[in-house]
Amino acid sequence: MSIWLTIIGIGEDGYAGLGAKAREALQLATHIVGSERTLAMMPALPGVHHVWPQPFSAVVEQINALRGQPTVILATGDPMNFGVARKILTFIAKSETEIIPHLSAFSLAAARLGWSLPDCDCFTIHGRPASNVEGFIQPEARLLILTEDGSSVAEVCRRLTARGFGKSGVTVLENMGGEQERVSHFAADAAPAQDWSPLNTMAVHCVAGEGAKIWPRMAGLPDEAFRHDGKITKREVRAATLAALAPAPDQLLWDVGAGSGSVGIEWMRSARGCEAIAIEPDAERRAMIAQNADQLGTPRLRIIPLAAPLAYDALPAPHAVFIGGGISEPGTFEAAWERLRPGGRMVANVVTLEGEMHLYDLQEKHGGELVRMEISHLTRIGHLRAMRPRMAVTQWRATKA
Repeated sequence: MSIWLTIIGIGEDGYAGLGAKAREALQLATHIVGSERTLAMMPALPGVHHVWPQPFSAVVEQINALRGQPTVILATGDPMNFGVARKILTFIAKSETEIIPHLSAFSLAAARLGWSLPDCDCFTIHGRPASNVEGFIQPEARLLILTEDGSSVAEVCRRLTARGFGKSGVTVLENMGGEQERVSHFAADAAPAQDWSPLNTMAVHCVAGEGAKIWPRMAGLPDEAFRHDGKITKREVRAATLAALAPAPDQLLWDVGAGSGSVGIEWMRSARGCEAIAIEPDAERRAMIAQNADQLGTPRLRIIPLAAPLAYDALPAPHAVFIGGGISEPGTFEAAWERLRPGGRMVANVVTLEGEMHLYDLQEKHGGELVRMEISHLTRIGHLRAMRPRMAVTQWRATKA
């Protein structure tokens, strides 16, 4: 099928800011789809107007119903930059579409501030939890954020202040490129209580204050970064565990017997698009996992309220599996190994002799490495100091052929 669908990016300057090619597509279209705001920017045109459906997931049916007819979709800014085109291209072939981008909000904001885009972390909290910002807060980081609406300003500033980054420079850019454009500058801990335009972009230059909570993206966050009841893979062992799991962009981890969720959360923080599923039957621990995910910027972490192996049934096949406890339970390993993708990594940690014997058997059958980790920490004994050992952890690492 030839091209019948054109996705046009539009700015605050509306139809006047469109080029000849975009205007021609609009004149020829029999159907024009967009939000009430973008449709209102258009002059009188021959095409029938269609407002985005609610919920937005119904867009698949809406656009498929127009298949083969000259159709234009109006999108804000660059449709391929956290825009609607990504969704559309999941069910309409690129060979049937043409995309005409406008300047993105990121480009406009960078131009206003004199920031180099490659030096910025650009992300969105539009239609996503505001806690996503937590994963990007680092000393001297420059953040460009597509917001949900005017309320996002206060929420982002609250999170910055709570982390000890209250002196960070915040710029709110409203209605960029339009007659109502406004640019405001202030510190995160001095955010003005005012109404902001729903169409705003935030720019943040992160400044760490004294005592700021600085959580690096490298594996091995301090244990105190997590809320837990003692069932947590400790920092040094966790770093070695993540190294063995080898996170890669867009891959999925099953964190079996997740406890505090620390391994799954660090997996998601480690590479772009990493996803994780925390399998944890205990309700109190699931609540802690959700809180940890919110505070550490991984709200996408999926939490399954079942025990292994029953929890596996409806889950997508993983690229990696971590079993932090219960590997000796019937079916916990076997069912996970069966579902693990070819080339996937299996890592299991144990501290008991019985668990260690089980890992010996698994290594004999499936190969891989066995590693014992013994960690000691400095402690005081009266007025003297000594290294106090923790329980040794035996780890099995294997790759599925």
